[in-house]
Amino acid sequence: MNHAQLDTTGASRGSFKSYASGFALSLVLTAVAFWLVMNGTFPRAAVLFGIVAAAVVQMLVHLHYFLHLDTSSEMRWNVLAILFALLIMILFVGGSIWIMINLSYRMM
Repeated sequence: MNHAQLDTTGASRGSFKSYASGFALSLVLTAVAFWLVMNGTFPRAAVLFGIVAAAVVQMLVHLHYFLHLDTSSEMRWNVLAILFALLIMILFVGGSIWIMINLSYRMM
């Protein structure tokens, strides 16, 4: 079979520079979250907000640099599938927390 006839659609390949950039960004975001917790000078709400913000940015870094998801037309269905999975996870986690808080309130 001729190599020119092979289908090249599907996941794109990343370069070493792309993977190294993603890894460096992941390390920096992890270090920021760790520093926020270990510093101890910020209010609890600010630390929580900083950890959540670093986690969201780190998820986006992983999706872009390691899973190679972007806004191109080839990746649109993959992005929609991930958004749907995120919605389901939010419903499950949010519903579970709601149930646990409600049960805790009723036990008092």
